[in-house]
Amino acid sequence: MQLIRRYDLPFTSVSIAYRGSTIEIPQILVDTGSASTVISADLVDSIGIFPLPDDRIVTIRGVGGSEVVFRRRVDFLQVGEKELTNFELEVGSMDYGFEINGILGMDFLTEARAIINLHTMSLTFDS
Repeated sequence: MQLIRRYDLPFTSVSIAYRGSTIEIPQILVDTGSASTVISADLVDSIGIFPLPDDRIVTIRGVGGSEVVFRRRVDFLQVGEKELTNFELEVGSMDYGFEINGILGMDFLTEARAIINLHTMSLTFDS
């Protein structure tokens, strides 16, 4: 699948399913420097993903600072034709100073056996 270059960074879109509802989310940064996949709380609220009293709350840290997120296991996370079921992602505010709806991190990229070609700006998956 073709990646989109924005802010000189690779972006894609993802589909997330949770308890029978699915949402397509654009403007997801493909980030090999992020250990985990993080999605905007404002967007997934529409399919019933919001903080619950028994959620595990963690603080993530990166170059841009730190953020408190909660973890949630979803029915699937899909990028292009690659779908990972029962996938745990992190949900947070995603306030990083530029328009971004999420980060596709190494947890997904590794499990999905992703191949990122920056010359052709494409993302494929080894079978």
